[in-house]
Amino acid sequence: MRHDAARLVALAGSISTCPYSRGYNERVSSNLPVITPEGDRAARVEFGNVIDPVVNRRVHRFCRAIDEACIDGVDECVPAFATAVVYFDSRTTAFDEVAARLTEIATVDGGDVDIEIGQLIEIPVMYGDEFGPDLERLSLLHGIGASDVIELHSGTEYLCYMVGFMPGFPYLGELPPSIRTARLSTPRTRVPAGSVAIADGQTGIYPRETPGGWNVIGRTSLQLFDPAADPPSLIKPGDRVRFVPI
Repeated sequence: MRHDAARLVALAGSISTCPYSRGYNERVSSNLPVITPEGDRAARVEFGNVIDPVVNRRVHRFCRAIDEACIDGVDECVPAFATAVVYFDSRTTAFDEVAARLTEIATVDGGDVDIEIGQLIEIPVMYGDEFGPDLERLSLLHGIGASDVIELHSGTEYLCYMVGFMPGFPYLGELPPSIRTARLSTPRTRVPAGSVAIADGQTGIYPRETPGGWNVIGRTSLQLFDPAADPPSLIKPGDRVRFVPI
């Protein structure tokens, strides 16, 4: 299977752009996925419209089953929050054939919903000061100390629901309710690489310098994305992440 990082990022952006900010609060999922064409060489497989760890693990199990099945004409399966996109060679395989095979695999997918798909990754973080310019503002906004924000953020184990927006950017959830914070009304023109930030119910890490509208509370020195590595992303969908204050 091919893992084209640029295509993965473009796909992730087309599937979902942070549903927390789009009001995805209705717990909806389906036993059988809805499969529709996504262009002329991909199939969109939708298991629901909710950010939920059980649904997301099902998406990851489904993609793993696709990889293991080695279906003729199918190139790769890319997971997102509650959907997956399966790329196939439309020159040799018709959409209806792919959809039938995907439905078959989804139907027999009755694995343990609590199974951990990925690995646990610890991210060292320098919180506050020049590394986390929004930390003090968040502490005032929520009426708690900066140390409490750090403790709440680092005391939670997060699931990587998907990777998108840019190569290696992990969407991690869910944040403790007491520190959930809306995005900045005016995004910054420059967010340094390694910045650890939160937006609504999620937290994430900027792999490289870029404009961005998430609230920056710290920074890590780890390299999140290396195109020469295999896999190129340090954090993959299905991994669990814990932040360690330094």
